[in-house]
Amino acid sequence: MPPVVSQTKPVSHVLGARHATRTSSSAHSKRNMTCHAAASPVLLNKETIQMHSATQDQLECIDSLQGLFEEQILPLLTPVDELWQPSDLLPESESEGFFDQVKDLRARAAELSDELLVCLVGDMITEEALPTYMAMLNTLDGVRDETGRSMHPYARWTRHWIAEENRHGDLLNKYLWLTGRVDMKAVEQTIQQLIGQGMDPKTENHPYNCFVFTSFQERATKLSHGGTARVAKAKGDDVLTQICGVIAADESRHEMAYTRTMDAILKIDPNGGLNCFAGMMRKKIVMPAHLMDDGKHEARNGGRNLFEDFSMVAEDIGVYTAFDYISIMEHLIQRWNIANLTGLNHQGVKDQEFLLSLPERFRKLAERKEMRKSKAPRTDVSFSWIQDRKLALL
Repeated sequence: MPPVVSQTKPVSHVLGARHATRTSSSAHSKRNMTCHAAASPVLLNKETIQMHSATQDQLECIDSLQGLFEEQILPLLTPVDELWQPSDLLPESESEGFFDQVKDLRARAAELSDELLVCLVGDMITEEALPTYMAMLNTLDGVRDETGRSMHPYARWTRHWIAEENRHGDLLNKYLWLTGRVDMKAVEQTIQQLIGQGMDPKTENHPYNCFVFTSFQERATKLSHGGTARVAKAKGDDVLTQICGVIAADESRHEMAYTRTMDAILKIDPNGGLNCFAGMMRKKIVMPAHLMDDGKHEARNGGRNLFEDFSMVAEDIGVYTAFDYISIMEHLIQRWNIANLTGLNHQGVKDQEFLLSLPERFRKLAERKEMRKSKAPRTDVSFSWIQDRKLALL
């Protein structure tokens, strides 16, 4: 397969071997591909799950992108001493004016609606489940970190991406604790429950599938944090606006890493890339925190689902809506030039047509849903995160 980017010398998975031979890198790839030979559906939690679905050619395509990771992906990371840290945006605990700063923060937070607080908590819980996300990324064939400190460029990206993302949950967690307006024990229990539950994005250990998922998810997270920033700004809270804004900016930078990787995959393997993009859209992109549970919400609210109710609050106040989901589809279809891909086989053409038709189909469904929402009765739903205060939801 012809390369689409200039190749640098591959970085070995052997610790410290920065100038390893191609033979060493190929050995890593073969080790990372060993599971593929047994690829077949398995029954997990009463559901048939496809695992290790990448073909040998697709894994070789991924292996050929090491130069891309070195030249275009790793430079997206920001040096630690140039990044903001949570302490830059919060009251200075070592300052004599700390308690006055906290008092000012609480005065501003007193004006925030319960709906916005639920969105902030839900976003923070999502950010705090980083152990799950790293575990998921290390299930991927061809790019997993085999040693925990591999020098393979993708393994390095994953570790540093996680390290940058870690600041997001830290910042939101400390901010919400300082507001005094949320039940932190209920929040902490939800975080622990979520990490324990894990996640299933249905990526089948396939790196193409994962890069589609992360391209979509990073943009969704950027839009969600941007949405909370807009609502906070409308309330006149410039500090919270900045907090949400800097997190959204990080997500935008991280999104670029995954969309650039799919750019390259679609140039080398347009049929395989299209098939995975279409497959992930058929399954629908699930949010990373789709298994969140506080252990109370369902019992207290007649069997309602916490994640679905959190999502409904976000939609009600315009933080993240079905139309945002559609806008992400449209963005990725345009970004990856799906309409103009050539050299497609029969299945590739079918996948191309499916993807191009998808945004309009989803838009019609979303518009019908909006019409039904305006007429549907609402129910009071309590959230443990906000001391069991109730919000009116569909």
